[in-house]
Amino acid sequence: MLTPFVPSHTYFRRFAFPRPLHVLDSIFYLQTSVFNLVPRHDTSEKNTFQTNPSESNTEQPPPFSSLKEWKSWVWFPEQAPLANIKPMNSPDGPVFDPTFAWLNTDRALHFDGELKGQVVVLDFWTYCCINCIHILPDLSYLEKKYASEPVTFIGVHSAKFSNEANRETIRAAILRYEIHHPVIVDENMKLWRAFRVRSWPTVVVIGPTGAIVTAFAGEGNRDALDEAIGQALAQGRSLGTLAAGPLKLRREGNVRGASGLAFPGKVLADAATKRLFIADSNHYRIVIAEFPDADGRAKVVNVIGSGACGADDAPADRATFNHPQGLALGRDNLYVADTENHLIRRIELRSGDVRTVVGTGKMTYDFSGGGMGVDQGINSPWDLVLEGSTLYVAMAGQHQIWRVDLPVGFARALAGTGRENIVDGPTETSAFSQPSGICALDGKLYVADSEVSAIRCIDMATERVTTILGEGLFSFGDVDGVFPQAKLQHPLGVAGWGKLVLVADTYNHKIKAIDPATRAARTLYGTGKPGASTADGGVEFFEPGGLSVAGDFVFVADTNNHRIVRVNLKTHQWHEIILEGLARPRFAHHGAMMEHVATGAIASIDADGIAANDLEDASPDWIIDVEPVAVTAQGEVTVSIDPFIPRDAHLSADAPWSIRVSNGQSTIAQHTGKSDRLPLSIRIPANSLHPPQEITVSANLAYCTAGVASVCVPRFITFRVPLKPGAQTKIDLKEPLA
Repeated sequence: MLTPFVPSHTYFRRFAFPRPLHVLDSIFYLQTSVFNLVPRHDTSEKNTFQTNPSESNTEQPPPFSSLKEWKSWVWFPEQAPLANIKPMNSPDGPVFDPTFAWLNTDRALHFDGELKGQVVVLDFWTYCCINCIHILPDLSYLEKKYASEPVTFIGVHSAKFSNEANRETIRAAILRYEIHHPVIVDENMKLWRAFRVRSWPTVVVIGPTGAIVTAFAGEGNRDALDEAIGQALAQGRSLGTLAAGPLKLRREGNVRGASGLAFPGKVLADAATKRLFIADSNHYRIVIAEFPDADGRAKVVNVIGSGACGADDAPADRATFNHPQGLALGRDNLYVADTENHLIRRIELRSGDVRTVVGTGKMTYDFSGGGMGVDQGINSPWDLVLEGSTLYVAMAGQHQIWRVDLPVGFARALAGTGRENIVDGPTETSAFSQPSGICALDGKLYVADSEVSAIRCIDMATERVTTILGEGLFSFGDVDGVFPQAKLQHPLGVAGWGKLVLVADTYNHKIKAIDPATRAARTLYGTGKPGASTADGGVEFFEPGGLSVAGDFVFVADTNNHRIVRVNLKTHQWHEIILEGLARPRFAHHGAMMEHVATGAIASIDADGIAANDLEDASPDWIIDVEPVAVTAQGEVTVSIDPFIPRDAHLSADAPWSIRVSNGQSTIAQHTGKSDRLPLSIRIPANSLHPPQEITVSANLAYCTAGVASVCVPRFITFRVPLKPGAQTKIDLKEPLA
């Protein structure tokens, strides 16, 4: 067995390789898999990769004959010591460009202003990166530990993919990953270059005087980062340079969906039993419903999970998950990729009981496996597919495909060495890059290999890996056609339909069809930009994450729109699924923060028009009673909602809004949209209103303040509307000012 080189610098931690590897494999592993390092040729500030999706960079590192050659390729601290850097060419220490956009905060921050005297922790990240996701719990832990101290955490979002450079997609990622600190949009990676960053993630600690204290690249540095923050605080106190206390900042709130879902990651439609299974990822639960009817209504039959974040094996109402993703059905059991718990769970569908079948609950770096069940550690399982009694796992966290023999619980690596790359050939020497979707079709496994924007194929008969589409870590785009011209951008989901593989082309906001035989790709649905529906009634998506096919219907987990969409692949008709009977969970937050119950009062608004408590879902609904409306019984009725928005604010164009119209326990209509203008509207068949009766109209939206550092605040409002027979074809609902 080869002993890996372990540097003594604090940038690195010790890892043991589980099986013999070639020297080059070990080097690549350290270079790309552990720290996601970006290769370079020199020590200049020139960025070494493109963010233009029309361009391609498939350059591979050269063979290394020595450790010295490898160190000249990747960045080492001694080559560019951060402590000696004056970012942005400032003689006085770091500064932030005043043109930078700030998210998740109500104002921009500056080192010569509010940050003076603060210990500042900068997290350089990009939201596609699994390594960046892995350190978020560490940052959250430290934020809580130092909540009463003058320590400010700031995310610096330096995008890899072009889609990640948009404020609306970054804003959605901040909410999806439950980030509690401000985030700077690092336009054109200006801060990345100024700080000589070479990998995602990199965390930089800056002392109270603006001097850079230290930096850490990669995962697993919580204790070292904790120690560095503590030392910076102690030194600041001894020198009298420390601020009196922490900054008071407001963060943005999340707009809840009318569907009752929050960032659903994956969906599974089972035609045999006519059931729909949904990973309600940010509600930490699994929703089970009947197949939707012709109008898209689906009755919820069970909810597995209390809505609290955790890893409890228990009956349905007490079991807990942590951002579950992939689902696989086998007889009376549903298997769940419990991604951020690093577990695979089994739900016994008859009883609703949840049990862990694979994983220790801790992220591990075992690249071969061979353990049994709960004794075998795994790393961020993202998707599942079941063939017979074998469960195949897209193991995003360690860039591999695993297999689990369910009768005995034996779990081992099937394909991929663990180094992050795109390499075809025998399964044991192949390489993947954050595989996030998997499906089985005609004796083959198809994989959405997200970080290389590729679709990969594992032939189970020959045990070889081939690439259908995709060329490398920085080759991506939105191009239909035949390989190599065809391009995807960070796909997360795949599903078989006939001889085709359907793809959730996530960062292109599209559903595409790929013919594995010809290696051709074509767009089926979506416009290429975030949305909910087009002006002419076509379907749009906002970073769809999962697909499932049942007959000629494809079900889409439209993640950032908080909804499930069903599309008829033959007629192209589509419906937003209405989940009848789905209530939001009692717990709305990571850490089991209880949701406030609607009381009929509106959240207090301060002088600047910002909600006094802008945590997600913390403000109660304002229920408004209106005068009876005489509506027609023929044609359509348009319901228009004009909510109050404070001065110097506007409807958020980044977040989806949604409307739900109901009558008692039954939902009449539901609609999701994206717009920057009021009023909001929904059209309803008049014969579904049946006056006289009383309907409730609930709207979920966000408004944003003006300026570079605008903050977005959620609003939830409900109208009670009595109906009577008449001739009106429009119901106008306007929120009073007082």
